[in-house]
Amino acid sequence: MGFFERLERFFQKLIPSRQLLIKTNGKTLFVNLKSSTQVGFCTIIFCIVAWSIISIAIVAMDSLGAGNFREQAIRDQENYQSRLISLAEERDFQLDLSRQAQFKFEEALVHISFLQEELMEGEIERKELTAALTLLKNKLKTSRIEEKTAKNSLDQFKQAANLEAQEKTPPNFLENIETGKESLLAKVLSETAEQRDALEDEAHSARLSVKEIKREMKLIEQRNEQIFRLIEEALSVSVGPLEKMFRSAGVNPESVIKTIRQGYKGYGGHNFSYMDGDDETAFALYDKNLDRASRILKNLDEINLYRIAIEKYPFYHPIQVANRFTSGYGPRWGRMHNGTDFAAPHGTPIRSTADGVVTYVGWQSAYGRLIKIKHDFGIETRYAHLSKFRVKKGQRVSRGQHIGDMGNTGRSTGTHLHYEIRIGGKPINPMKYIKAAQNVF
Repeated sequence: MGFFERLERFFQKLIPSRQLLIKTNGKTLFVNLKSSTQVGFCTIIFCIVAWSIISIAIVAMDSLGAGNFREQAIRDQENYQSRLISLAEERDFQLDLSRQAQFKFEEALVHISFLQEELMEGEIERKELTAALTLLKNKLKTSRIEEKTAKNSLDQFKQAANLEAQEKTPPNFLENIETGKESLLAKVLSETAEQRDALEDEAHSARLSVKEIKREMKLIEQRNEQIFRLIEEALSVSVGPLEKMFRSAGVNPESVIKTIRQGYKGYGGHNFSYMDGDDETAFALYDKNLDRASRILKNLDEINLYRIAIEKYPFYHPIQVANRFTSGYGPRWGRMHNGTDFAAPHGTPIRSTADGVVTYVGWQSAYGRLIKIKHDFGIETRYAHLSKFRVKKGQRVSRGQHIGDMGNTGRSTGTHLHYEIRIGGKPINPMKYIKAAQNVF
């Protein structure tokens, strides 16, 4: 009580006690206001005024800050939208480039097939000309041997005729038949000379034919060299990007080709041979072009296997129209996001990214309407939040086939596609395959 009394005396010095008179209905009321009571009222009024000022200041600061935040959010949104538009334009440009590259790749394959046919025809023609040249050389050699034999036979006939005439014919008879003998020898010599001239003409014609064949063979070799060079350049341009695409996706191309080759037959090897006119013997014509042709055929077989492998791996983008990349693979909101999200208008066609078999079509909790497709090499793709199905369970689909429409079903914050790739049941980042094929298709 001593403390409160001292405090009361202190307040009386500052604010003396007051008495209020209140008249109501002819009555007068006296209200005594102590110093402490006045201090209490003043304190309460001061706190109310201070609280009002602070509240007004806070509200004003919040309104100013919220306005700044809204403006900043609007600016960020505009920057984000412009960035999305530029990315979409860049994606469309890259898509056009990939389509052009794919068109050029298909044209190169057609051109390679045409060059391969010309190469085979040229090789067969060259071997036929080589066989014809060999036959002409043999025929020329035989003609020379026959000419030499005819000359030897003529000399022997002359010597035998002279000896026989000297032994069996009397001297007086020789004088009578000398003229007939000379005419007979002249006739035989004339016939022999005619045969010799005919053989020489035939040999000359054979030599000209040999020169012509050699010239044609040289032209064929030059054309084959040009065809080989064009095919090898086309193959080097075609195989390199395919190998790089598989390696970028973390796939060993040699292992893929080996696996594909076990189930598919390629072009195989070719043995170039020729049968002579009598069909009795066969001989193989082996030269430098045979190794190059074998390598080219092997590369063509490899390209064919790559084409088969591309259809079985999910390199294809599930959305082939304008879309936005909205969320990537990785941790999100405190949990793992096992796929990639792409946004586009409601009902946008969703396409299969590889050949496979549909294993699930239906509703699955957070996925909403979901399609699962099983592919070779233990690969599975998933397409979630769909609005409509275009395939059935057990149906076999091909790369690029329309399997569903984009929607907003399941646990989703907007219309988009949730796309997953799983290998052996484990999810991987789908963008590895999409980015790997970005510069090829």
